[in-house]
Amino acid sequence: MNPSKRDGFTSKFGVLVATLGSAVGLGNIWKFPSLTGVNGGAGFLLVYLLATLMVGLPLMMAETTLGRAARANAITTFDRLAPRQHGWKLIGWMGFLSALLIMAFYSEVAGWVYAYIFKAMSGEVLTSDPKIAGEIFGALVSNPTSSLIWQWVVLGITGSIIMLGVSKGIEAVTRKLMPVLYILLLVLCARSLTLEGAARGLTFLFSPDFSKITPTVVLTAFGLAFFKLSLGMGTMLTYGSYFREDQNIPATTTRVMLADLSVSLLAGIAIFPAVFAFGFEPAAGPSLVFMTIPAVFTAMPGGIVFMTIFFILTAIASVGAILSLLEVPVAILSERFGMGRKKASTCTILTIALIGAPAALSQGVLAETKLFGMNAFELFDFLSSNVLLPLGGILICLFVGWVYGLPELEKRLSNEGTLDNRGLIRAVFFLVRYVAPLSIAIVLLHGLKVF
Repeated sequence: MNPSKRDGFTSKFGVLVATLGSAVGLGNIWKFPSLTGVNGGAGFLLVYLLATLMVGLPLMMAETTLGRAARANAITTFDRLAPRQHGWKLIGWMGFLSALLIMAFYSEVAGWVYAYIFKAMSGEVLTSDPKIAGEIFGALVSNPTSSLIWQWVVLGITGSIIMLGVSKGIEAVTRKLMPVLYILLLVLCARSLTLEGAARGLTFLFSPDFSKITPTVVLTAFGLAFFKLSLGMGTMLTYGSYFREDQNIPATTTRVMLADLSVSLLAGIAIFPAVFAFGFEPAAGPSLVFMTIPAVFTAMPGGIVFMTIFFILTAIASVGAILSLLEVPVAILSERFGMGRKKASTCTILTIALIGAPAALSQGVLAETKLFGMNAFELFDFLSSNVLLPLGGILICLFVGWVYGLPELEKRLSNEGTLDNRGLIRAVFFLVRYVAPLSIAIVLLHGLKVF
């Protein structure tokens, strides 16, 4: 495909909100608060911020730079940038596989969120009894019919958006959803901060207890920073290929990182003051969203309204991330295999529905069907988060640091010398060449239980 004829983002703001939509997802509303709660609050947050600056942001700049330079999908990018070294396109194929595996279980979690919008509206989950809340959640995830249907609803909605293309689909939708997400978050924060006892939640979130920063906390924070910014899975390579030529990549990615961090912090401000105000456990882990949060809102005046807002917010957060994941295989199928946009989108959605069915059923009828001691949901999560993404990130670091090189990176990140940012680029190159691959390798080994 001729790069000049490819669809792309139409404005600098469109680039920003679309890339932010990829970074912001269930990780902000579901994973970040739960991991922050489990790992001691502010200390974990501090390490997470350090990890983002040392690894996440430099690698995000590098990935988007490669994508814009090649103007191609995640596989063809390496064919164009290293035409005589064919092995590097393995990174793109790993991204293709990662996107499918992540979507197989991520679409199921998003389906639970969609279901909880209606449960919240009806008042079905309006209970302060953790046992009852657990039974309601358990009934949803173990029911094979509802599990599959809600997963298909998610795939149907996001698939119809991805069929519209980059500018009319991804960009148009994220331009509308990202402002709404911030407004809803601010509404929840305002309500949470007015609760008696809210100060304890803010102390937990912003006053670090350094004694709680253990090696495991550090590795978890680095892993989250990597996962949260959609790195190592081909999404930033693909989105970078749609960037405008005059886009200031360092400035844009920094804004995305800061905006993504602000969403995570706002989610923490919305959740933890309420959790402490009503005496719930901040270290509830993944169940925080689906069992603890309904109980918190039940104890709050206007609970049904604010609980519904919360789950609508969480559903919105999932859309941008899902679109970026879908775009990786859709771009590959349409460009490398000559499929039309709609056919490539349909094939991707059907493949994910097929792969995702075991994940959707793994909390119920397939709960005892395991491989390496993991059900399908856990296996897909493990393979993508603990193996493919870290490996992809390490390989991208090695490619940029030892193949692509500093002169080419300077040329691209300075927009052919029009931006005066040589010092920044050299710092990014140093981090990508040395610090990031070593840090990610440690996270990879920890994820594989080597230590």
